[in-house]
Amino acid sequence: MSAGSSLVIVESPAKARTIAGFLGRDYVVESSIGHIRDLAAKGDLPPAVQKEPWAYLGVDVEHGFKPFYVVDADKKSHIQKLKGLLAGAKELYLATDEDREGESIAWHLLEVLKPKVPVKRMVFHEITKQAIKKAIENPRELDRGLVDAQEARRILDRLYGYDVSPVLWRKVGRGLSAGRVQSVATRIIVEREKQRIAFVKAGFWGIDCGFEAQSMPFSAAVVAARGSRIATSKDFDDKGQTTKPNLLVLDEAKAWKLATELDGSTLKVQSVERKPNKRSPAAPFMTSTLQQEASRKLRFGAQRAMRSAQRLYEGGFITYMRTDSTQLSTAAVEGARALIKEMYGADYLPSEPRIYAKKVKNAQEAHEAIRPAGDSFRHPDEVSKEVGIDEGKLYELIWKRTIASQMKDSIGESVSVKIGGKTKAGDDVELAASGHSIVFPGFLRAYVEGSDDPTAELESRERHLPRLEEGQSLVVNSVDPKAHETQAPARFTEASLVQKLEELGVGRPSTYASTIHTITERGYVWKKGTALVPSFLAFAVIELLEKHFDVLVDYAFTAKMEDDLDAIAGGEAASGPWLERFYFGEEGVAGAKKSAKVHASARNNNAIGLKSMVEERINEIDPRAINTLSLGKDAEGREINVRVGRYGPYLERGEDKASIPDQTAPDEITVDFATELLARGNGDRIIGNDPETGKPIYVKAGRFGPYFQLGDMEVEKPSEPAAKGKGKAKKKDKKEKVDGPKRASLLKTWKPESVTLEDALLALSLPRTVGMHPTLGEDGGPTPIVARIGQYGPYITAGKETRSLTSEEQVFSITTAEAIDVLAQPKTRQRRAPVEPLKTFPEDTVSKKPILVREGKFGLYVTDGETNATLRRDDTLENLTHERAQELLQERRDRGDSGGKKGKKPARKGAPKNEAAPATEAKPAKKPAAKKPAAKKPAAKAKPKASKPSA
Repeated sequence: MSAGSSLVIVESPAKARTIAGFLGRDYVVESSIGHIRDLAAKGDLPPAVQKEPWAYLGVDVEHGFKPFYVVDADKKSHIQKLKGLLAGAKELYLATDEDREGESIAWHLLEVLKPKVPVKRMVFHEITKQAIKKAIENPRELDRGLVDAQEARRILDRLYGYDVSPVLWRKVGRGLSAGRVQSVATRIIVEREKQRIAFVKAGFWGIDCGFEAQSMPFSAAVVAARGSRIATSKDFDDKGQTTKPNLLVLDEAKAWKLATELDGSTLKVQSVERKPNKRSPAAPFMTSTLQQEASRKLRFGAQRAMRSAQRLYEGGFITYMRTDSTQLSTAAVEGARALIKEMYGADYLPSEPRIYAKKVKNAQEAHEAIRPAGDSFRHPDEVSKEVGIDEGKLYELIWKRTIASQMKDSIGESVSVKIGGKTKAGDDVELAASGHSIVFPGFLRAYVEGSDDPTAELESRERHLPRLEEGQSLVVNSVDPKAHETQAPARFTEASLVQKLEELGVGRPSTYASTIHTITERGYVWKKGTALVPSFLAFAVIELLEKHFDVLVDYAFTAKMEDDLDAIAGGEAASGPWLERFYFGEEGVAGAKKSAKVHASARNNNAIGLKSMVEERINEIDPRAINTLSLGKDAEGREINVRVGRYGPYLERGEDKASIPDQTAPDEITVDFATELLARGNGDRIIGNDPETGKPIYVKAGRFGPYFQLGDMEVEKPSEPAAKGKGKAKKKDKKEKVDGPKRASLLKTWKPESVTLEDALLALSLPRTVGMHPTLGEDGGPTPIVARIGQYGPYITAGKETRSLTSEEQVFSITTAEAIDVLAQPKTRQRRAPVEPLKTFPEDTVSKKPILVREGKFGLYVTDGETNATLRRDDTLENLTHERAQELLQERRDRGDSGGKKGKKPARKGAPKNEAAPATEAKPAKKPAAKKPAAKKPAAKAKPKASKPSA
């Protein structure tokens, strides 16, 4: 770095490259490569601190909630590089994003780099030459309010997760997590599934009649007959019952009878009502609406949409993509209006610019909406040549939405026609028809907003009717009776979940993508098409939280937290007292040992006393009750339950058990379906008893194929707790390990339905000692020859020598002499013929190489030759698309590895452990004074160690 240059630090290398292109030689632009520090784990704390009861949190909850931060081990060398660049700089510009997270990264950089030169905070909403120049000329100070709010949020999430997640580990299963937003999002999805489970379908019929007027065919629906309105889906409740009196519910017989009486009848137009209507364009995108529209129109998941938007922003194509604002700058409005006039004409341009100043609840900073960068917007065709496929599609969506937001309203006309008269049987009937036509398309020329409701989209399309007049006679040319069923509430998609979270004021739109990713990775949710389906594991987790920690998943309470964090960001509240009320309750640290009952007032001011709540309630939770979901009783009155077990959900009815097939949604497990599964059983059967032990031998179906099992699975015995007051008691959930029953896989040529007891005894006899090899022992002497069947087929071993056999049956028949001959042969490395890929896609937008789908040790995966990514639970070979394959590869890249085998890095000698310190990095500990070498003493005779009694 040349002397006298300015150092500019941003978050990402891509952003650094773009900004460097706008600045001259007087500036050096470098990235921090994301966050450089985070809250410490217990093992990263100084030894003295590790003894504190709160050490597992990495936060000193007893002294003002001081956080201990640790520099990421992978970032230490990069920090040294930044310090080297800073040493030769005349000033430092911190150019991280202008939101709470970006402000926090800037503060951490200050704390770690400790610059001795002037520091300036540089902020901008878009990465264009004009914006960067303006940001350089107008720096500001670091906003401590934003930093405090982000730090409070991070500490809150650590307290919540680190205290509540272990409850889930003990009562539901290992590897689970709870979180302030993820638990609420999971609850929303589970509640919708419960509504679907409780939903009772109602069947009804309707009749459409065909007419023709002015040589134009059209149809009308029968809405009333014999003086009663005909029931439609909106007239039934969730229990399948009608909600209003005097309704005519048509069944098949009634519908066909009425249709027959209508066919050929002459009716008259009773009224024609025409109404003009207009439709205004949607506001420009903010983070949540971008995620919703990308899901509806492009089929992008929230994470995929945000990743593409991040690349567009860093490349200088769009403005900042994490925003809660819908407003556009004056320059952007002028640019959009100029483009509208040029492309669509002055007729599509309103006389005054449209103002979208409204912001959502808990809105963050006063950012602009997401729009194309610059004062004049680049056309999507031009941008698509410079970016990847996903980025090109998303840019076009943003461009169209921005342009449409400044265009004139769409003007249309709706027509409602009522037709009535008598059937051939003399009964009164009434029919209705509606039409819609667009008089002036306005903004629809550029953009039509999507919808999660297909019916709503259909209704927005044009439907033309002929010009009809009151009193006009019409003949029923055709009748079409149709059966209908009421539909259960639709499951949430990523788009509708984001909309719901935003509506409730839970979380931040910028975090919704990572929230959805987390609940999917944890196994709480899986995708069925675009729908988010909760697992039975999610049911168990939410059952526990609702029954024992209801305040933590209360929608209003969680939204109130966002209000409080906003107050901290605005300097209206301090984070320390707020965190203390949340963690210790209203009485604070002093009253932490007292009971922390949650009252309505506590819900209002967040004073719940999380610590005491967890300590008091953990022992009240019955794991069996939490992990049991009652389905009801079968025809014989026997209770059927779904149990969430270690290896997945299963059905239980008394002693009967049956696995639930993968990809089965909870609302599909009815009592009838469960009874059918239980009748099938798991395919386990006893084929006889072992003559030596008398134990039963089963043939079972396992994850990796059929196998034999000798005896039953022994129950794990809980360890005995230490006597009260005598030593430390063992953890209640800790269990002593016991040896499981012996198992052996079936040979490939054997069928589970035809194997015999002799086959089982033969398989369970492995490994088989064939005989002795005279010279392959460690000292050149004899050693046993053992025959086995392993993961890669049959083989024999003697000492350190191993040789493959030609067939599985050979392990039972090979003689000692034959084995010695096989072992005498030189080793040959068998090369397998290359396997053709199961599916091939066009090239990946990043690596520019074709994407292949292959089958590996752990299942199906996609690869571009450089990066491998395993397919997720809801991905199948049939539904896998090119876009989804690219998304999986990018997720693997974002995690920082290629998915291939990696060698273990050798430990660097003398490498220091991660240091941690309250709020800032701890100063390195002083080296102890060198001790003088002590005089050598004669070595004492080592005492034999006392052997410890086995447990």
